[in-house]
Amino acid sequence: MEDNYILNEKRRILVEGIKAKGIKNSTVLDAIANVPRDMLLDKNLKKYAYQDRALPIAAGQTISQPYTVAFQSQLLEVKKGDKVLEVGTGSGYQAAVLCEMGLNVYTIERQKELYLCSGVFLRNATIAFIENLGMDMKGFQNMHIMMGLSLQQELLLSQKHF
Repeated sequence: MEDNYILNEKRRILVEGIKAKGIKNSTVLDAIANVPRDMLLDKNLKKYAYQDRALPIAAGQTISQPYTVAFQSQLLEVKKGDKVLEVGTGSGYQAAVLCEMGLNVYTIERQKELYLCSGVFLRNATIAFIENLGMDMKGFQNMHIMMGLSLQQELLLSQKHF
């Protein structure tokens, strides 16, 4: 296991690279710096955790590239305390970054393997991790969709207030 100094330096370098690519929101950059991405990866991949690239996780999926997570987080234009629904938890990285930004994050994952893998980390990070919320999205200021929309797309998009 690497010591905190080395991990902190890797995170700092990652954030500087993301900043150089155009991410300006300091809340987003701070969140990327503070979320332990290495904790979401298999032990054989931890050494790559703070490289700006997607990496394999369970169920044939990938943990998103940190720049992608930062870019999507910046696009949301949210403020601390907003309630955000994430559809497609995956590794939990995006949800953890949003939570670190001070948002109230609710996340849904349909694949049981991913749900089980990310669930322990997210519960420890005090993120509301919901297995099945149904399709009622009312009451959310923002919705962040990390999956294809073919499943009940019309129902999801017809709701006027998330």
